[in-house]
Amino acid sequence: MGRTKKVGPTRGLGTRYGSTVRKRYIQVIAGLKTAHKCPQCGFVRVKRRSVGVWQCGKCSFTFTGGAYMPTTKLGIVAKRAAKGTQAETPKPIAEEENA
Repeated sequence: MGRTKKVGPTRGLGTRYGSTVRKRYIQVIAGLKTAHKCPQCGFVRVKRRSVGVWQCGKCSFTFTGGAYMPTTKLGIVAKRAAKGTQAETPKPIAEEENA
């Protein structure tokens, strides 16, 4: 008799829900369980405390992020947009009238 296949986090699901959903579930849970880099001290000690709340085990820095990952694609885009708006400084009204 052959060995059984290792299923990882999907062990409780059995053959239900389809292979694509189970593979996606494995990716999400594997990303959730790994330690992430702290945005403040740089150590790889960040773990999830609750949904969307992350904390560094080294410096105790607590911050919000995604439900399953500390950074989200939308958060990265928002940060990039915020950096771009800070670089542009509006001209004073007096200078525009003289021109």
